[in-house]
Amino acid sequence: MTPLQPVRGTRDIWPEESRRHRWVIDVFRSIAERYGFHEIATPIFEFTEVFKRTLGDTSDIVTKEMYSFTDRGGGEITLRPEYTAGIVRAFISKGLAQHLPLKVHGHGPMFRYERPQKGRLRQFHQLDIEILGVAEPLADIEVIAVAADLLKGLGIVDESELQLNSLGDGESRAAYRAALVDYLEDHRDRLSEDSLRRLERNPLRVLDSKDEGDLQVIAGAPPLPDYLNQRSKDLFAAVCAGLDELGISYCLNPRLVRGLDYYTHAAFEFTTRALGAQGALIAGGRYDGLVEAMGGAPTPATGWAAGIERLAMMVDSVPAAPRPVAVIPIGEAAETAALRLAQSLRHDDFTVELGYRGNLGKRLKRANKLGACAAVLLGEDELARNAATVRDLDTGEQTEVALDSLTAHLARYR
Repeated sequence: MTPLQPVRGTRDIWPEESRRHRWVIDVFRSIAERYGFHEIATPIFEFTEVFKRTLGDTSDIVTKEMYSFTDRGGGEITLRPEYTAGIVRAFISKGLAQHLPLKVHGHGPMFRYERPQKGRLRQFHQLDIEILGVAEPLADIEVIAVAADLLKGLGIVDESELQLNSLGDGESRAAYRAALVDYLEDHRDRLSEDSLRRLERNPLRVLDSKDEGDLQVIAGAPPLPDYLNQRSKDLFAAVCAGLDELGISYCLNPRLVRGLDYYTHAAFEFTTRALGAQGALIAGGRYDGLVEAMGGAPTPATGWAAGIERLAMMVDSVPAAPRPVAVIPIGEAAETAALRLAQSLRHDDFTVELGYRGNLGKRLKRANKLGACAAVLLGEDELARNAATVRDLDTGEQTEVALDSLTAHLARYR
């Protein structure tokens, strides 16, 4: 029989890595709440139409990467490949327009059928932050500032770079789309099959291609900023001025795009060279047309998503788990007392490991293996004196302590 293995592109997250993930999430949650964002959670699966409407029938995610299935009731269901669509669906279905502006954050697993690679799996985990109902550049500045503070809080801001571009409004994008199509049509014979399909249905997505031949063509394409109207230029200048005011450095990248029509104005990515070819850490932008595209009232919005695995890989170290105190009964008669004592210490905010089995030597060996800082030894003699022996597992020093003074004595180990 073949040994059971996880499905390709998935993996088990063991305690050490889980602690790193939790650290990333805790830092993110703390910063987001400091900015006034409130945590929400949406289901990990939605009706497939939610993602087809938001991501577009021509996107790689919809055509190649979604985990979709028909459930027992005949519904077409998809495991979420990204967070924003579910948040916008929740906003519309709950009728929250009267609560605008809405500032939310969340985190959880996403699913995409793509080739597994470093920091990119078929089940992966994302942080997400969104502001709905604010058209002013202050919203763009604020979500970028949250991202910058997250990288700073994780100690990796110096290994990242913020790339920034404006996609303009509908008028600007239409003008640029026409110019881009004219240029690409002149180079059809050099484009990949994927890019030829995109040229017919969504030309801006050609700029996302990683094909070597496409990249050579893209290098000569007209730059999008040349086609921005004055309003788009003014809005983008306001975003840049706000980032300058906050001391957040950035690099203008005229090739940075979001290929879907509901994206507008500021788009950005925090990238790194530390993870190889897949350099994006945080990616986002303004999507003023998305709520309307999903059937809601026109609602400006902006936000970003970040891969937890990739951020965790960048972090050098995380706070160590608290070292436990080991409570070890000596002899059968002491086990009930040890159980009560362990529970009492936990209620006093100590991390406690109970010695389950074996002689004293084996239980102490396990305590050392778990990194315990001290062992509380309970034998019949100690219990008769209403006391316990406390052994410092770093120094080996032992002290007999009255049980009613034990909490105070152990305070140094908390």
